Amino acid sequence: MRNDPFAPDDLTRDDFLGGAVRLWQPRTGYRAGADPVLMAATVPAKAGDTLLELGCGGGVALACLGVRVPGVICTGVEIQPAYAKLAQRNLDDNGLAGTIHCSDLLELPAAVKDQRFDHVIANPPYFEDFRAKAPVAEDRALSRSGALPLVKWVRVASKRLKPGGTATFIQRADRLPELMSAFHATLGALELWPIHSRSARPARLVLLRARKTRRAAFLSHPPLVLHRGDSHDHDGESYTALVSRVLRSPRSLPFPDQTR
Repeated sequence: MRNDPFAPDDLTRDDFLGGAVRLWQPRTGYRAGADPVLMAATVPAKAGDTLLELGCGGGVALACLGVRVPGVICTGVEIQPAYAKLAQRNLDDNGLAGTIHCSDLLELPAAVKDQRFDHVIANPPYFEDFRAKAPVAEDRALSRSGALPLVKWVRVASKRLKPGGTATFIQRADRLPELMSAFHATLGALELWPIHSRSARPARLVLLRARKTRRAAFLSHPPLVLHRGDSHDHDGESYTALVSRVLRSPRSLPFPDQTR
């Protein structure tokens, strides 16, 4: 748990979306990769929509989405005080409307519990406590593993959604059964988008989306492949053209269009 604010020398300011977003991140501890950027790009938000991120860390997903969709109103919840302050700073420094609350997911402040949102997103810790390898920094450990089961993350998301609103989670592929079971219990119109590092490799991550009070057949989309080629055989970037555009500019990444 990181309680004390980050000192200036503890931070770097890094470009995201090709420099359209500039974000403060800790030199050591949790530093965001492509996952929150990709998740944010898939959210079907429009100007005026409200969005809540559960466990927002330093606010990378919120900032990327806010820059991509001007006029969206962002709210974040983060349990670690230092990261909550960092996320608020990142929103403010990028000129984005939004509020970050330092709170446990199971004890949300009234300002969040009194609202219903158009969209809820989450990038929960990828490892359960008993399966996680201990990282160097304690705050990074909390971002990578946690005791709160996925079903509780999903229940909170469902309660905070407006009817028809979307919940979008990114998670490790090996936890898909647990995540789908949680979604199916409270949400409908499930859509699965597997993420493969390379076309010949198994899915490493999954994006799962559902809607509140909507019924529709389950859809499993063709995979999103991150890198060209079957293996990493040379130095330099190997992202596919689609993924590179999404990571290097404020472009959307809609779920594949399949008529239900």
